[in-house]
Amino acid sequence: MTDISLPVLPTTVIGSYPRPAWLRKVLRLWKTGKFDKEQVEEALNDAVISVLSDQVEAGIDIPSDGEQRRDEMVEYFAERIGGFKFYDPIRIWGNAYYRKPAVYAPLEYRGSIVVREFMFLKSVCNKPVKVTVTGPYTIADWSFNEYYSSKEELTFELAKIINREMKALEEAGAPYVQIDEPALSTHPDELDWAIEAINMAVNNVRIKIGMHVCYGDYSKIIPYLEKLRVSQLALEFANRGFKDIGIVKKMPEDKELGFGVIDVHNKKIETTDEVYYAIKRMIEIFPARRLYINPDCGLKMLPRKIAKEKMRIMVEATRKIRGEVKDDGPVIKIP
Repeated sequence: MTDISLPVLPTTVIGSYPRPAWLRKVLRLWKTGKFDKEQVEEALNDAVISVLSDQVEAGIDIPSDGEQRRDEMVEYFAERIGGFKFYDPIRIWGNAYYRKPAVYAPLEYRGSIVVREFMFLKSVCNKPVKVTVTGPYTIADWSFNEYYSSKEELTFELAKIINREMKALEEAGAPYVQIDEPALSTHPDELDWAIEAINMAVNNVRIKIGMHVCYGDYSKIIPYLEKLRVSQLALEFANRGFKDIGIVKKMPEDKELGFGVIDVHNKKIETTDEVYYAIKRMIEIFPARRLYINPDCGLKMLPRKIAKEKMRIMVEATRKIRGEVKDDGPVIKIP
């Protein structure tokens, strides 16, 4: 067992980060046949190094690869799991379109989905890193079900597949995996079995596991945390004006909080004082030793320059308040 010691109030990201403009151009040209697969792979690797540099320069303690290889969080997994197919893209908001997957046959695990991403990130980063995995409930909720008898049955089948991927990540040495479940809070009537499915997805996995949730009413999820087999819950707070931070008082004592202090839906850059006082408010009601600092959600939709500055401000505010905190930082254990 290897221990990775972190500073108190470690800073991290939720996952996605803006793609460099040149990568977006390469991917467009690839679709027209002007680049081959090897050239695109080189461009994707270079993009990971580039966005990793942004995070390291900003001072992030636990960076990610910015999900540079993923067009969309559900689509990326559905493309790599047997039993899915795609129809024409559907409009989800503004001018954003999404290739909504459909399950038409028994699901099949075809081998590792994001292990290769982790291995490359590990090879170019000397910090502990975070890997993000889309959760079974969100994949099921954002897909058409044309095969299984119910959404519940589909979710549990997906949980079995995600569990195999989690174990593959553990075997590869990933120290910290975040399961993304943005759909979880949107159907509170399904939480009983949705939480069971998430537990199945992480069953017998010994590495650090967090879960990210945004949108909706967190008070519906908090009562289920006692039985949820993850060590951390990362929540969006900045976009909602920190109005419901008191909900964290009801979290179990064995659970950490990923505190969202940066609004990823707003191009306005927060001030250091705004983030500092948000963290200060939180540590008055939640132990600093169980607190991680992160943006609300992925930074993907922001201009890259703004995303980087928001991270820098977040780190600056966190470092400012660390001097006032006497708790030790957390430790991540790698089997």
